[in-house]
Amino acid sequence: MPYITVGKENSGPIDLYYEDHGTGKPVVLVHGWPLSSKSWEKQVPALIDAGYRVVAYDRRGFGNSAKPTLGYDYDTLAEDLHTLMTELDLAGATLVGFSMGGGEVARYLGTYGNNRVERAVFISAIPPFLLKTADNLEGVKGSAFDGFMESIAADRPAFLTGFFQDFYNVDVYGGDRISDEVLRLSWNIAAAASPRGTLDCVPAWLTDFRGDLAKIDVPVLVIHGDVDRIVPFPASGKRIHDAVEGSRLVVIEGGPHGITWTHAGEVNRELLGFLEEQVEPMQPVAGLS
Repeated sequence: MPYITVGKENSGPIDLYYEDHGTGKPVVLVHGWPLSSKSWEKQVPALIDAGYRVVAYDRRGFGNSAKPTLGYDYDTLAEDLHTLMTELDLAGATLVGFSMGGGEVARYLGTYGNNRVERAVFISAIPPFLLKTADNLEGVKGSAFDGFMESIAADRPAFLTGFFQDFYNVDVYGGDRISDEVLRLSWNIAAAASPRGTLDCVPAWLTDFRGDLAKIDVPVLVIHGDVDRIVPFPASGKRIHDAVEGSRLVVIEGGPHGITWTHAGEVNRELLGFLEEQVEPMQPVAGLS
């Protein structure tokens, strides 16, 4: 299996697992919490069939990647993405971030710019700033995240069972758009993740990405469900669209958080349509970084 090394903890390397399939312009998929690159099952074949090179990797602590006890802040996670982009020498890429993965996309573009990136997609993503503060009244009260952490620490497997009920709005879509088997698959993937990483990612969600979004100068697509119980649309998707000038917003009617599965057809159609649009040629740069 292919890996890249992004660091070291004591005597062991921190290796990220990735898959690299297809040809054409690269599309880099950054998964959500607490899943892995396997969560892109409905998108990878559609992208490959449409003529794109698809790179999907597992965030540190999740999937087949190493499970260190450090590095779950967004500066480090964006640096991991940068290492992947550099090691694979990707250029003209589209970054697609789902949920927590949207934070990596925002911080990457805010820190490293667009030298290797042609466009970006935020799906059910957490930016711009989830925490409610005096200058961010649209955010969510911090006590909600405290409750997440307490439940994870007390009984992570039990927490995951309840979490995925709201992730897919199973009371609405169970047996129709989401099967018991998909729920079990999601639970199995999440349960195999690092317990420490699963917990330590939660405070990272409170990162302020407003400055990063202000620096984005590539075409942006925002896709969000209007019945997202995990990352509410008014606090996230709507505000990403408002913050990034010229961005396109697609609201999936009735869509839960996990729209990449429950509403895969709509998501794929919008994603592929966005990728097919013509963009202004990138300005030549002295050297990629």
